[in-house]
Amino acid sequence: MTEQLEIIDLIVGEGKAAVKGALIKTHYTGWLNDGTKFDSSHDRGQLFQCVIGTGRVIKGWDQGIMGMKVGGKRKLIVPAHLAYGERQIGQMIPANSDLIFEIELFEVLTRDE
Repeated sequence: MTEQLEIIDLIVGEGKAAVKGALIKTHYTGWLNDGTKFDSSHDRGQLFQCVIGTGRVIKGWDQGIMGMKVGGKRKLIVPAHLAYGERQIGQMIPANSDLIFEIELFEVLTRDE
């Protein structure tokens, strides 16, 4: 089991950086450790948006997306305690699962715009 959040920049973006409280728009795919894909915004054909750094998404995202810049692509290896912990999520994510995400950042909107 992974203990620490791993952040791997695949592409370093050049745009605005994600900050606490910003609305971000991303494309992502999530996998279990065994390579099973459990979710992807690509499959839905629309960007996923959320407010970052305020507990609206899993802690691994809140911590792993901070400082990421628009145009960037990042791989996050999220330990279970920063994902869903002991909860099973639907049929796809067993309890105590480490999760792997590939996230592409398209937009960062902050209140000062």
